[in-house]
Amino acid sequence: MKNDEMKIGLFGIGLDTYWTQFEGLKERLEGYMGQVHQKLEAMNPRIINAGLVDTTDKAFEAGKLFKREDVDIIFLYVTTYALSSTVLPVVQRAKVPVIILNLAPEASIDYAAFNAITDRTKMTGEWLAYCSACPVPEIANVFKRAGIQFHQVTGMLNDDPECWNEIMQWVEAAKVAYTMFYNRMGCLGHYYSGMLDIYTDLTQQYAHFGGHIELLEVEELVAHRKNVTATDAAQRVTLFQQVFDVQPDCSAAELTNAAITSIALDRLVDQYQLGSMAYYYKGTGNAENENAVASIILGNSLLTANGVPVAGEYEIKNAQAMKIMDSFGAGGSFTEYYAMDFKDDVVLMGHDGPGHIAISEGKTKVRPLGVYHGKVGSGLSVEMSVKNGPVTLLSVVESTNGKLMLLVAEGASVAGPVLQIGNTNSRYKFSIGARKFVNDWNSYGPAHHCAVGLGHISTKIEKLGSLLNMEVIKVC
Repeated sequence: MKNDEMKIGLFGIGLDTYWTQFEGLKERLEGYMGQVHQKLEAMNPRIINAGLVDTTDKAFEAGKLFKREDVDIIFLYVTTYALSSTVLPVVQRAKVPVIILNLAPEASIDYAAFNAITDRTKMTGEWLAYCSACPVPEIANVFKRAGIQFHQVTGMLNDDPECWNEIMQWVEAAKVAYTMFYNRMGCLGHYYSGMLDIYTDLTQQYAHFGGHIELLEVEELVAHRKNVTATDAAQRVTLFQQVFDVQPDCSAAELTNAAITSIALDRLVDQYQLGSMAYYYKGTGNAENENAVASIILGNSLLTANGVPVAGEYEIKNAQAMKIMDSFGAGGSFTEYYAMDFKDDVVLMGHDGPGHIAISEGKTKVRPLGVYHGKVGSGLSVEMSVKNGPVTLLSVVESTNGKLMLLVAEGASVAGPVLQIGNTNSRYKFSIGARKFVNDWNSYGPAHHCAVGLGHISTKIEKLGSLLNMEVIKVC
């Protein structure tokens, strides 16, 4: 399901007693509500607006509305003082994350103009239009005591980029949570025998992220390969030549073989409506299976660049991390430590197998490999570096209690010499230095894989962790 199908529930709060006391106050606050609606709608098209809730009866109705419409997150806009009894029933019924918007209509009250008002009633009405901060402690108190998780954004209705960027990040995090909940991951083959750190409890993956995991047989991929026509394969080779920098020593036979597998992969993905994959297959003793997996890298790289991230070595946890990064629009390429360069204070990182070619520094090269190190077979592989600039690393970590947490670090992909070995390979620099980064990152017990994406997005990942009720640890 597309994340633009996510629904935002929006309601404002006020006190019905005020409307007859202060002329025009309700209409003014409803105007502010309209502005919030428009701003949120620009971030996400599907808004379920319950309007200005000012009585307990309206609160129960709003709760029913949000439950009936199956909203995924609620934004509570505090317009002025309101009773907490008009808030609690809404969120109790909906049972989804709540973001309290404590937004003042302007940067400050015009004190001179305010104090020049001669009518004390009008003066109070004017003050109440700025009174959004007043009930927030009351709401927070009740939410805490009722066991309701909530988050706050404090700022201004207009001319406050910091505030609205934070709101945007909450919307983006909610979209990623939505994507993960409806994502279907395909697991093709089996674990790499003895690589204990990548083994995971699939039920915990469901419990933390939702979604569905489809266990696939390599024979299914082989069956699709048998139905690829020569014309289809030739067209896919043409696509390879357009997308990749195919090196002269790549044979036509190897390119055709990879093209057949690439098309078969696409059909397998369509068959099961997959949004991500993890794969590994030893293939010993079955030539068809071995050939299918040995020719899989280019096709998996195309899938990864087109919203279906693929992790090798059956790294299910890292397929989740890659999907998160890709859903944030950051990419998310499969990687691990290669080596350390103490002279330049960088960590060399990359991986064999597929890469996220959409975040490559320059065009991704295709090279033939006579052997896949540690694996059966040979064939074509991709060689790329992640674009130079800020990057974020993410790992889904399974802790000693079986629960999952998110481990994140921000750094930079920097220019310099890399290993031209037909695999992904980049140089990463961290603010705390390579030595401390490695020690600190390892101390939390992640698997040896992680996902690397463009930009510094740790604050978005932290918000996602809050929405998923997952611990997030930032190393740097």
